Amino acid sequence: MKIPQMIAAEFRRLTASPMAIVALIALMCVPVLYGGLYLWANQDPYAHLNRIPAAIVVDDTGTTVDGKSINYGDQVAGQLIEDGAFQWHRVASGSAASGVDDSKYDFSITFPAGFSEALASASGSSPHRAVVTLTTNDTNSYLASTIGAQAGEKIRTSIVKRVNEEAAQRFLLGLADIRSNLITAADGAQQLAEGSGTARSGASELADGTAQLATGSHTLAEKLGELTSGAQQVSTGAAQVAAGNSQLAAKAAQASRAAAQLAADAPAAGQQLVQKLQNDGADPAVIAQVQAALSDIDGKVQSGNAQIQEAVGPVGQLAAGASQVASGAAQVAAGSAEAQSGAAQLALGANAAASGAAQLRDGLTTLHDGAAHLHDGLASGVSQIPDTSPDLQKKQASTIADPVSLKNESITSAGTYGAGLAPFFVALAGWIGIYALFLIIKPVSRRAITALHSPVKITLAGWLTPALLGAVQMVGLFAIVSGALGFGIQNPLGMYGLMALASAAFAAIILALNVWLGSVGQFLGLVLMVLQLVTAGGTFPWQTLPGPLAALHHVLPMSYAVDGIRQLMYGGNPATAWADAGVLALWLLVALLLAAIGVTRMTHFRTLRDLQPSLIS
Repeated sequence: MKIPQMIAAEFRRLTASPMAIVALIALMCVPVLYGGLYLWANQDPYAHLNRIPAAIVVDDTGTTVDGKSINYGDQVAGQLIEDGAFQWHRVASGSAASGVDDSKYDFSITFPAGFSEALASASGSSPHRAVVTLTTNDTNSYLASTIGAQAGEKIRTSIVKRVNEEAAQRFLLGLADIRSNLITAADGAQQLAEGSGTARSGASELADGTAQLATGSHTLAEKLGELTSGAQQVSTGAAQVAAGNSQLAAKAAQASRAAAQLAADAPAAGQQLVQKLQNDGADPAVIAQVQAALSDIDGKVQSGNAQIQEAVGPVGQLAAGASQVASGAAQVAAGSAEAQSGAAQLALGANAAASGAAQLRDGLTTLHDGAAHLHDGLASGVSQIPDTSPDLQKKQASTIADPVSLKNESITSAGTYGAGLAPFFVALAGWIGIYALFLIIKPVSRRAITALHSPVKITLAGWLTPALLGAVQMVGLFAIVSGALGFGIQNPLGMYGLMALASAAFAAIILALNVWLGSVGQFLGLVLMVLQLVTAGGTFPWQTLPGPLAALHHVLPMSYAVDGIRQLMYGGNPATAWADAGVLALWLLVALLLAAIGVTRMTHFRTLRDLQPSLIS
């Protein structure tokens, strides 16, 4: 009997009755039903999150920012409802709590009282964080709680972005005001520098003038000293002159009185002399001569008296003037002494003024240099602050609030959640399909063993039957994945070829288990399926597995089936897919070799299992 004949005989056995046909068809549909239904249910769940009921509670009372009333909680809630990512219901806090508890809502988001005030406090003197409360209930659905937590984090991120954007915009407005004020300050510093330069020139002139004043005041003090000394001498001499003049005036007054008396007495005395001469009988001629002489004498006396009286007045005036001169000279001496003292004080003040003027000049020089340096610094500061328009400020604030955007550049992309799970469930469905077929397939025919004594042919025939049926199962599953579910497949032929190879390798493994262990081997096939279910890395990365299970990931065949299907389905690295196919082929060959060894053993020996079948079967 040849291999095709043995395969045909097995097919005839499998279709010997209507119930057998039904059983075969049902088992052939197992991978299609398992893989197709599971992938259909998980085709794109994230596209239907808007069906998840969630509650929004707004207890926020709002606050005042820059004189305007604002309620951040109400605004965020409105945006969430408008966005429609979930089936939001805006309810009171009590309704939300009871709704999450009795599964009416999967989770709730609460904006508490003081939420807006807390957000606005960031720019105040007592900043504190705002709180958004996420309430979940894992009895509703653990994944719903996880999704709710992710939604809460996105809400928090969006709120942070909004607050940061507003804060950044206020900062940029303040920076623009600072720039304007810096420009004004720079202009003022320039004017100060120019004014201080002018003042410095004036201060320099003032310093020169006060220096000259100091020199002149010293000279004046010296000259006033000389004047004081001379005035004192003049005062002394004038006093002496005044004393002499006073004595002269007194003598002159006596002479004046004597002359006046003589002038008054002279006529009477001459008359008495003439009378006596007459009484004595003197010669008239003599008397006449005497009278003539007396008349001449009287004239001279009167003339001398007049001259004396005329001279006495100026002498009195001279005495009075000399006294005044002496008094004035004394006053001049006293005044010049005071003037000398004042000039000395003036000299000291002029020296101080000259020193102060020099210091003022130096200070104004420093002020001018400092003002120029200040102007340069302010101008440099202005140049470092960009001049921005309101529109640019808004864009800058948005960038500051959210400076980094994530650009997804996928080397390959599954597209949807279901497509991401497809490689795992296709491989798992292939194992389940083969495992189900071995429930009705007899992997090794006792008649063939007895008749042929050809372990290789018997092994190949026993493997090809489930392998061919498995290939048909993979056709149906491939049609569901690519057609009914519409998952994109970059390399259809390669993917189907790897699916068929994986199914054939699984058939060889389960065949070897059945040949060596019979029903126990069939059961171990189930155990091996469960083991590969958790080690294949079809959902979470295999690196998250515990150490022993992670080690099995690199050994068991389903891991390579999942990876190879991924590479071919998503358009990954063909070399990796070929390497995965090589590992599957190695598993297939090793399993067939072990099965052939087992069949060889069966042709030469009888075991207790042959005489007493396992209770499991």
